[in-house]
Amino acid sequence: MKLTPIAILPLLLQALPLHAGDAGKAVADSPVQPSADQNPLSFDDGKIVFDFEERLRFEDRNNNFDFNSAKKALTDGAWLEEHTRLGVLIAPESWLKFYVQGQDAREEGSLRPKIPGALGAEGDDPFDLRQAYVQVGEDQGLSVKLGRQLLSYGDERLLGAFDWNNIGRSWDAAKIHYQADDWWVDGFAASLVNPLNYKFDRSDLENDGGLGHQQMLSGIYFSTTALPFQTTDVYALYLHQQFAPSDTDFVTLGTRWKSTPGALGPWDYDAEFAAQTGDVKGKDLAAFAGHAELGYNIDAPWKPRFGVDFAYATGDSNAKDGKVTTFQNLYPTNHLFYGYMDLFSWQNMENIDVNFKIKPCDTVTIRFDYRADWLATTGDAWYRANGTTMVRPITPGASNFAGSEADLTITYTPKKWMSFQAGYSHFFAGSYLKDTGANSDGDFVYTQVTFKF
Repeated sequence: MKLTPIAILPLLLQALPLHAGDAGKAVADSPVQPSADQNPLSFDDGKIVFDFEERLRFEDRNNNFDFNSAKKALTDGAWLEEHTRLGVLIAPESWLKFYVQGQDAREEGSLRPKIPGALGAEGDDPFDLRQAYVQVGEDQGLSVKLGRQLLSYGDERLLGAFDWNNIGRSWDAAKIHYQADDWWVDGFAASLVNPLNYKFDRSDLENDGGLGHQQMLSGIYFSTTALPFQTTDVYALYLHQQFAPSDTDFVTLGTRWKSTPGALGPWDYDAEFAAQTGDVKGKDLAAFAGHAELGYNIDAPWKPRFGVDFAYATGDSNAKDGKVTTFQNLYPTNHLFYGYMDLFSWQNMENIDVNFKIKPCDTVTIRFDYRADWLATTGDAWYRANGTTMVRPITPGASNFAGSEADLTITYTPKKWMSFQAGYSHFFAGSYLKDTGANSDGDFVYTQVTFKF
């Protein structure tokens, strides 16, 4: 039986936090280094720092995959997902850091296979290596990071740590970083680590147990706050994968703009646009995606904020013309953007989100989203959040209105090291589902607790 956090939790609760738990968002790319007088888990004036995370999430899903209330599917029901992470940072010099983090991730009570990704399962990935890298260089100026690490950029619409998932996402990578006062730039080459059920997780760098397609992602990501009213990001990403008989090689060029808090008074905005060109399995690729959100913050008790967001991504209306116009969503954290039921990815879609958020007190946040979803073209598929699984076979003559989703999320953070989150989502089946088969509404309920130091 695996070691649970119950035995060590009383000791950890005496420690001050390294990080605040933040459900549904990516963890930091590298651990914080507090001094010894700030955190009992920091030793030798911050040269040795331990971090710990325990997260448990109970989920109950119904009709999220088949939209058919007439039968009980393996993807219907309730289950518990749990992961434990333990890491240690060793920094003998300010310019030299070593970091190792292990993870044990399991899914209990589900009828789905315990293989990660099978029938939507998070699956089991016990006692594995999540991160292991060496970083050379100062925090300001030039540094190099080599080894297993996280890659998280912008809002994670294209490249994120995918931390809503119980296992998450990491890479075997080499990254060069330069940090200036008001700008920074990264250059990296990385191979995705593949979660393997009860085996050591490997990437395609080993070419014997990873994805099997010699997958490599490389890129340059530049970010600046030189404009006083926004953060501006510009990036270029290149993906290579081997397939028979033809490879996949394409470039994603994009930009992201995010307003500086308070710079525009009560207004805020966030926008990202990306274009792709190259080849997908030997077919010419030309695709586009974009999103734009505008928010209004009211200076009043409970800090209410209203927001409206529109997201669009091209689909392929003709699969037989030798061209691909479906936007390739790469490696995102889609859970944050297109509905918490994880029914959509940023491809072949049009999504309108009207949202409202309040903070009744400093420790409680309540958010409500109502989203309406269409397929950009019914000549292409409705792709789930993983970007590969189709909801239904392609049906060109169907209506393109997929449906709408209401999401209510409540987050309670009584301590910096402790966070509770609960949510309820309901999907109202649209005419596309009626035209293509079963069309029952779907429901999703979850509760989650995170301890993070």
